[in-house]
Amino acid sequence: MNVLNPEAIDLATLRQLWQGAPVKLDDASMDRIRASAASVDRIVAGGETVYGINTGFGLLANTRIPAERLAELQRNLILSHSCGLGDALPRQVVRMMIVLKLLGLGRGYSGVKPLVIDALQGLLDRDAMPVIPAQGSVGASGDLAPLAHLIAAMMGEGRIDVAGEVLPAREALDHLGMKPLELGPKEGLALINGTQASTAISLDALFMAERVFGAAIAAGALSVDALKGSVKPFDPRISEVRGQSGQIRVASLVRELLDGSAIVESHFRCGRVQDPYSFRCQPQVMGAALDLLTNAARTLTIEAGAVTDNPVVFEDEDIAISGGNFHAQPVAFAADIIAMAMCEVGSLSERRTAVLIDPKMSGLPAFLTDDGGVNSGLMIPQVTQAALVAENRSLAFPSSVDSVPTSAGQEDHVSMAPISARKAASIAKNVAGIVAVELIAAAQGVDYHAPLKTSAKLQAVHAKVRAISPRLESDRYWADEMAALQAAVLAGETGQLFRLLD
Repeated sequence: MNVLNPEAIDLATLRQLWQGAPVKLDDASMDRIRASAASVDRIVAGGETVYGINTGFGLLANTRIPAERLAELQRNLILSHSCGLGDALPRQVVRMMIVLKLLGLGRGYSGVKPLVIDALQGLLDRDAMPVIPAQGSVGASGDLAPLAHLIAAMMGEGRIDVAGEVLPAREALDHLGMKPLELGPKEGLALINGTQASTAISLDALFMAERVFGAAIAAGALSVDALKGSVKPFDPRISEVRGQSGQIRVASLVRELLDGSAIVESHFRCGRVQDPYSFRCQPQVMGAALDLLTNAARTLTIEAGAVTDNPVVFEDEDIAISGGNFHAQPVAFAADIIAMAMCEVGSLSERRTAVLIDPKMSGLPAFLTDDGGVNSGLMIPQVTQAALVAENRSLAFPSSVDSVPTSAGQEDHVSMAPISARKAASIAKNVAGIVAVELIAAAQGVDYHAPLKTSAKLQAVHAKVRAISPRLESDRYWADEMAALQAAVLAGETGQLFRLLD
């Protein structure tokens, strides 16, 4: 069980939680939560008009709500905001949403009672994930619709996925031995204001990107050997005089992967001067992408433990200050950066594959197949790569610059963070497919250099590829093994597991 301190969260812990590690808040968090809830009770008892506690919302913020209708106010808030559309968010994303909501509430500035924490914890403990439509949030007053669906399920509305079986929410709660949640003053707003949906989807994209990036480094190194490419571009002195940290790190990784390759030794003093940019500029391009991913990881790590609801309750003064922490612009920028970085990782991978299958460029058999003409070899898998690259380029346009005002102009600038995040996740999956095809091509290319062998580390990568995709002897049905290798990339099974900020 991971006992979480929301004030000291790190990326390694978030990665473990994304992978399903059990979790609960620490005792200090529960003390802060109780103190904040007591402060809200005192504010209500004092009769002061405070946004979100005894007023309407958005443009209706100036409407005072009488005390006897505050419970109705909170329930209506959740029901009215449960208006998402589209496919359901993946279970691992919903789980991360719940964890992030616990982290934010655990800071003790939201005014919710421990009963709310118990309800959220109950879902995690029972592997019960509310069914949350992916579309409907603009990432401004928090991820209103997705979070409303989360809370509505806890109230007995909507649907809940219980260990893979989707049930009506009230039936699921009965099955789980949980009572429908009843919200007190401020609690509804505390639960649906916040960036937890955008941040959860972005973290999902980031952790997939880590794995895909590691596989792309391995694929790029294996492709260098398949091409009998030069290792001189990975000389540390070249990267050190430029000084970009990502470039230095990538060059080092490629050198390590190629170290000990008999294929490299076989052409060490050949007259070949320069390889195509997709091979020799890997440190520069992949390094720049790595720097962007690293910066995005820092932003998302901060956001994971942030207080992003509204108003913010300061229990030492019994004051609730209305601001804009729910605006997800930092997350939107981070997600768009992940999308753009991964788009380039995929573009570079596809170009290396295109070189390997072109006999004029690689010196290898056309499309990496014997008896060409009768056999098409890797001709069409590279076309699939091209299709994914084109799709990624369309998806990589930043949503964070495309605000659409909402709520009768009250929310006149929004972040579009969840849209950016969903696109980043789609691109990461697409790049996993692109890299899978390159791994097949690079393994095939290396096989043509037998009996010469690649390095020990790349032989291990080659073996993992061959366990899924045997050496191509003649044309065969490609889709299943390409999908299986794509899944292996996303699972971190190809190349080394890459870790940002570790």
